[in-house]
Amino acid sequence: MITPGSFRATHFNTDRKGDMSYAIVGFGAVGQALARMFARKGIEVAVASRHPPEALAPQANAIGPTIVPKTLKDALEADIVMLAVLYEQHREVAKAQASWKGKIVIDVTNTLDDLGGLPSSSLIARALPGAQLVKAFNHLPARVLAEDPSINSGRRVVFLSSDDESATATVAALVEQLGYAPVNLGKIAEGGQLVQARNGVWGPLIFQDLFKKGQ
Repeated sequence: MITPGSFRATHFNTDRKGDMSYAIVGFGAVGQALARMFARKGIEVAVASRHPPEALAPQANAIGPTIVPKTLKDALEADIVMLAVLYEQHREVAKAQASWKGKIVIDVTNTLDDLGGLPSSSLIARALPGAQLVKAFNHLPARVLAEDPSINSGRRVVFLSSDDESATATVAALVEQLGYAPVNLGKIAEGGQLVQARNGVWGPLIFQDLFKKGQ
């Protein structure tokens, strides 16, 4: 584990966290790990995939009672949608929603594909016109995401990057509510490059498991 003192979590306004609804799209290893975060805190979250809700029920029930399988259409009614599908499946998800205006999408995807030098999050944002996109939770593998974020009197760091400051603040509030320490990297094309692959190489903060000491 790495615990550099130079990483400091930014304090954000958390006023909106109480009245938000949440969904996880994609219920593979990453999606189930994300669901465990919500289950630990007793927060209800919808889960959906290309499969019908009843196919997700056994895994959802095993994680906890606050994990609610839904159709993709119903899940996308949530205020905050966590995109935990394979990168190449994001366009399929995009077509399932008539309008993304005003919706916050947390991009948990990764890809090593050649995207012409662009961050993958920028292309996902284009596919979801109107959405407020925040890159987060993608830098940790599923097995680590499934673990308790509190360890050795510290909290596991979650990096955030977005071109929308208000969405960053809202997602940071969720990150803290789930027990993690948010660290804002700034805009996607700037600090956000640290958690994106480029030219077939992972960004330097991908797979870095960092902790913030104290509260």
